Amino acid sequence: MLDIAEELHRWVEQGRDFAVATVVAVGGSAPRQPGAALAVDGDGTAIGSVSGGCVEGAVYDLCVQALEDGKTVVERFGYSDEDAFAVGLTCGGIIDILVTPVRGGVFPAALAAAVSGEAAALARVVDGPADLLGQALLVRPDGSYEGKLGGHPELDRTAAAEARAMLDAGRTGTVEIGEDGSRCGQPLSLLVESSVPAPRMIVFGAIDFAAALVRVGKFLGYHVTVCDARPVFATAARFPEADEIVVDWPHRYLESTEVDGRTVLCVLTHDAKFDVPLLKTALKLPVAYIGAMGSRRTHEDRNERLRGVGVTELELARLRSPIGLDLGARTPEETALSIGAEIVANRRGGSGASLTGAHTPIHHDGPRRPDGLIGSVA
Repeated sequence: MLDIAEELHRWVEQGRDFAVATVVAVGGSAPRQPGAALAVDGDGTAIGSVSGGCVEGAVYDLCVQALEDGKTVVERFGYSDEDAFAVGLTCGGIIDILVTPVRGGVFPAALAAAVSGEAAALARVVDGPADLLGQALLVRPDGSYEGKLGGHPELDRTAAAEARAMLDAGRTGTVEIGEDGSRCGQPLSLLVESSVPAPRMIVFGAIDFAAALVRVGKFLGYHVTVCDARPVFATAARFPEADEIVVDWPHRYLESTEVDGRTVLCVLTHDAKFDVPLLKTALKLPVAYIGAMGSRRTHEDRNERLRGVGVTELELARLRSPIGLDLGARTPEETALSIGAEIVANRRGGSGASLTGAHTPIHHDGPRRPDGLIGSVA
């Protein structure tokens, strides 16, 4: 639901009644992941998507019904010969969808947090007793929470703790706890949607390739910083789409700025006096991706220099160099696409190989549950 928070927040401010259908679990080649949502207001206006078109009509009708009767339901859509071109998924996947009317509760606060960029998690019951279905908590980074799931007194505290752990990792997906709040007993499933600030992409080296990579980074949803020690090159005029431009020695900036497990570092300087101290620092940080530009000869020389300053083989193994996937890229734009593709493959667990003729899964997000559905995504 938080993927369409801006529009829904506007609806709340306008006092409009609406119902939301949210993907809570997927299997096979389902086109959208848990958290994807479609909403319908009292006038029949629809926003968002749960399937890229496959079952939108049927889900729209469920939202209209929820507005009329005020009931929350979970529906499963999958492929079959009979309904594939009616309300089934022609791609062959399976999706479970929670449909609920939104009238007050913690939903307005959750939407406001998402719109403002505040870190918060929305936890909703998606499988369990009928009287708990759709009940929600809004959980903050410090563990405090608003709302009430009902049932056993321990349930809210346990649900908030699980949601906080998901929020800390910036993850959206499902978790299972006991109906009484314990780790055992009758199972109850929660969909936890995390709203977190955009992950960071830091591009070191204010070159023409960097300008193209900034555009790709923004397209992928990153907060992009360009850093270079040369003020004549690190300018807003050269990088108008960057969120931040820093004039400083790269290693010194990296030592002073905040990074986390979602941050990606792209080193495009391919100059030893910048690269070596920068990568020595970077390879010790718990970031998601570190890539460095340069020829294979540059790569070998750089690795030897890094070994010479104490970088271990285990640390060197984290470095993606030469940076990017083998697309045959030549232009800055093609190279930026190659780098962006490698970042996505690294994040999602893809191989980077062509899907044509391959027998690997198209989607790699999250461990599969015993029932074959995917219960969590990165």
